[in-house]
Amino acid sequence: MDMLNDPALMAFRDEVRAFLEVNLPDGIRRAAARATSVFIDPAISLPWQRILHEKGWAAPDWPAEHGGPGWGEIERYIFAAECARAGAPNLAPMGLKMVAPVIMHYGSPDQRAHYLPRILSGDDYWCQGFSEPGAGSDLAALQLRAVPDGDDYILNGSKIWTTHAHFANRMFALVRTSTEGKPQAGISFLLLDMETPGITVEPIRTLAGDHEFNQVFFDDVRVPQANRLGGENEGWSVAKHLLTFERGGKYAPGLIGRLEQLRRRSDPDPVLRAALDREAVTLRALQALELKAMRGVGGSPALYASALKILGTEAAQRIDTLACEALGHAAWAEADGQAPAELAVAVPRYLNDRAATIYAGSNEIQRDLIARTMLG
Repeated sequence: MDMLNDPALMAFRDEVRAFLEVNLPDGIRRAAARATSVFIDPAISLPWQRILHEKGWAAPDWPAEHGGPGWGEIERYIFAAECARAGAPNLAPMGLKMVAPVIMHYGSPDQRAHYLPRILSGDDYWCQGFSEPGAGSDLAALQLRAVPDGDDYILNGSKIWTTHAHFANRMFALVRTSTEGKPQAGISFLLLDMETPGITVEPIRTLAGDHEFNQVFFDDVRVPQANRLGGENEGWSVAKHLLTFERGGKYAPGLIGRLEQLRRRSDPDPVLRAALDREAVTLRALQALELKAMRGVGGSPALYASALKILGTEAAQRIDTLACEALGHAAWAEADGQAPAELAVAVPRYLNDRAATIYAGSNEIQRDLIARTMLG
């Protein structure tokens, strides 16, 4: 944590803070505050991404050679913290944070040259085609078939829980190209155009009332084999590389910002105040662990990714619960009996975040991965 007291880093923080104060539109800030999911609708996130892209800050984690700002880990963390503090919306992670790193690592020069600039600018909006009706946490059980036909694959099957597929013009997907040997050994990783004939997107409404998820059907969908990332039947390795970026992350900055807003809004009930204070201490510990992970101290990236996913998502759920309790208590205290406007966001967010400990590999699976690695 002492690194955050470095004068050069504080100057960088001030630069970011000043930029956000001038360039983050109030309309985008207000819309982000009403969002009930970590996946912000592109009508909110893409205009902000384009503002950041013009500044060169749309992809803090990217190396300079691919259009990123070339920041170190601490600069990236400070940027995330300042964006959370300012109320900036999250940018869509499927392109910038998930598929882009694997394109950089596994993609051909032509694939990198084609896809990366379009991800950076927001011209391509991505969704993730991993889970299927019979293959959720057991992803190796996926059955979407990709049968070679000349220079193409022909796809038949479906994907489910496909976040923002109704907005996306691109999908990265795991498909089954072989049924021989271990299930993991017959999977390939494809990049798809969502406008390809034979793709149908059907909405799935959540308990919170959101249209965030979809089921996507593939009926004789023809995809060029040139759109494969990595070798045929080697998609499992590509997916594991991607999941490191999906699971690991900077949870603490956004959660600290949410908690501080809640502490300012809450009444002085001593029991609730004590619960909020305990959570503040827990989040500072999470922040210290995230900074330690960035420095590569004392563990592998995969272990850190699993641990941070567990701690971050479970902290988010605890804060959701506290928000509903605090704002509900405030509603009873209002003289006119009207619930605070924030409660209309807190309850759907509570419901939406029930999935946080399931997606990207359930937290039970993450604990199992940690145990297997640490205990052999």
